[in-house]
Amino acid sequence: MSESQRRPGDAVDDEDASRDDTEKFAGSKDADLPSRDVTEGAERAPHRSMFRAMGFDDADLSSPMVGVANPAADITPCNVHLDDVAGSAIDGVEDTGGMPIEFGTITISDAISMGTEGMKASLISREVIADSVELVSFGERMDGLVTVAGCDKNLPGMMMAAIRTDLPSVFLYGGSIMPGQHEGRDVTIVQVFEGVGTYAQGEMDADELDELERNACPGAGSCGGMFTANTMASISEALGLAPLGSASAPAEVDERYEVAERAGDLVVDCIENDRRPSDLLTRESFENAIALQTAIGGSTNGVLHLLALAREAGVGLDIEDFDEISRRTPKIADMQPGGQSVMNDLHEIGGVPIVIRRLIEADLFDGDQLTVTGRTISEELERLDLPDDEEIDADFLYPVDEPKQPEGAIKILKGNLAPEGAVLKATGQDEFHHEGPARIFENEEDAMEYVQTGEIESGDVIVIRNEGPRGGPGMREMLGVTAAVVGAGHEDDVALLTDGRFSGATRGPMIGHVAPEAASGGPIGLIEEGDEVTVDIPNRELSVDLSEDELASRHADWEPPEPPYTSGILAKYHRDFASASLGAVTNPGVKRE
Repeated sequence: MSESQRRPGDAVDDEDASRDDTEKFAGSKDADLPSRDVTEGAERAPHRSMFRAMGFDDADLSSPMVGVANPAADITPCNVHLDDVAGSAIDGVEDTGGMPIEFGTITISDAISMGTEGMKASLISREVIADSVELVSFGERMDGLVTVAGCDKNLPGMMMAAIRTDLPSVFLYGGSIMPGQHEGRDVTIVQVFEGVGTYAQGEMDADELDELERNACPGAGSCGGMFTANTMASISEALGLAPLGSASAPAEVDERYEVAERAGDLVVDCIENDRRPSDLLTRESFENAIALQTAIGGSTNGVLHLLALAREAGVGLDIEDFDEISRRTPKIADMQPGGQSVMNDLHEIGGVPIVIRRLIEADLFDGDQLTVTGRTISEELERLDLPDDEEIDADFLYPVDEPKQPEGAIKILKGNLAPEGAVLKATGQDEFHHEGPARIFENEEDAMEYVQTGEIESGDVIVIRNEGPRGGPGMREMLGVTAAVVGAGHEDDVALLTDGRFSGATRGPMIGHVAPEAASGGPIGLIEEGDEVTVDIPNRELSVDLSEDELASRHADWEPPEPPYTSGILAKYHRDFASASLGAVTNPGVKRE
């Protein structure tokens, strides 16, 4: 019985009322399924009574119990449609003999909280989502999971939960928004953020900004470029946690609901065949994910989240691995924010599998890794109805031997300013080299004021600190500032670095995840106004022109800042977050046996 059909008080058809006592209480589930703990045996009569109050019947109670984790909410277009997506997954579970149980969890709208104090909640929501899905699955004795996701942190949070529980699971993305139309061109939310900077410089009037605002987001779905949500959805295919071809269908087309129903079908197959995330996730599958991320110009947040997922899975992965793999993997997809194309454009030519196929053919991706279907990625590619490469006419997708850029988009910079590393996504030229004076800001708001009041100058290096995982806390994304810099005409002549994060929609020489962070005594907290900073992409350098002795002297005088919050959830995460170079995790990564 589907969730939409159940109502409290519905009469239950006790078709098995005439069975003998042994049959009534024993059921017919596999003895190893966790749900037997709450559905079978005479002592579980009270538990079954609770289920019957919700309309479940004997057939349900003898079936595998599948949790459908749904972060639907009216606070972001990314998630506003997820009840319908989850409903299709529920239909799939029922059609294959499972017992679907839908439960909710939270979401934070990154775009709506962007540029406000509320953005501190975004990364924390990743942890809360993972914790909450793990708790419900453990407490209610689920046999498997369909993890539904919309907005950015939903995706890693749901994948972390699946890895932690190690229950048979299928990851289900809610799909991306279609582009809006403005002055005859496709636009997304990033053009609105950049428009704010252009307006502040007097190069866009209020009427045009208003028109852009009203047309950029035409409906439901996650932000349409290769930003964080679409990056992580693509990565879910590379990791094998979602079926190939499931990431790219837009939110409001029939194909998205077909993907959702298939996820429901597939999770029951995973339960029956005892196929778990731990069977899929290997060092090689994470290398595949990084290769895909760098080839498509994916979000820098992918670095943070893949490090976190690897720690949950007990797979050794270091921040240096991203640079090593990016150096050998060319960028072959030119999508927003660096290019003009969006996820739907990729979908129309075959989706993420087209990119994966090219990488496999170039020996840059291991096609022998397993997927959630139980088949390898190469086997899945053979089963898909994909166009031949010579049939694909797309100006944003390049051959591996004639790439958009010879190296992948992700760069890991190190130096005396970032001993543990910092992350940059190259959306311009790989040869970027910049030296300039540091302009120091202790928070995002002060930096934004500096940019919007027109004080920014060519050559500046804007330094925003105390915004790291612990210092913020929450490692705020700063699309507002970075977009304002670009909108003010300084995409190529001003660098910005921070111990915070950037949106996947950020472009230009913006360096985030600087570690150690300022709140932990990192060098970014020691530099002063006017210190000369070097950003050198070819040599992967992020440094300040100070001697080791000078840095040591400043560190001796440094005192830890007072905690920004002393109570509530933000105080908790100020205490618990690890370094960005480790994925900003709070979980030790020890899986339950």
